Amino acid sequence: MKLLTAIFCALLICTTFSHNIYEVKLKSQADICIYIVPYKSQADLLVYISKFSSYAKNKDEIFHFVNLKSQADIKVYFVDLKSQADVCVYFVDYKSEAKIKNKNIKLK
Repeated sequence: MKLLTAIFCALLICTTFSHNIYEVKLKSQADICIYIVPYKSQADLLVYISKFSSYAKNKDEIFHFVNLKSQADIKVYFVDLKSQADVCVYFVDYKSEAKIKNKNIKLK
């Protein structure tokens, strides 16, 4: 799981989310804790990672990762256990697949 998170973070350094997202190192600094699930059916949120921040405006299902904490709208921490998470996400390959499956989820 940590390897997956490391690969994911490396990809995110080069890209940005729809909501401008920054990954923090400490759980206490996060606005929201995220757990990455292995299957779409387990997710509360199907997330597409965008290279452009304009795609992510006011869309919880599209993320744009930023390199600086000051540029972020939301600070996230990726947890190792599902029970520690506020939201379970599955990353999709296409923007058209991104959606909120649990209507009670609101990132900000």
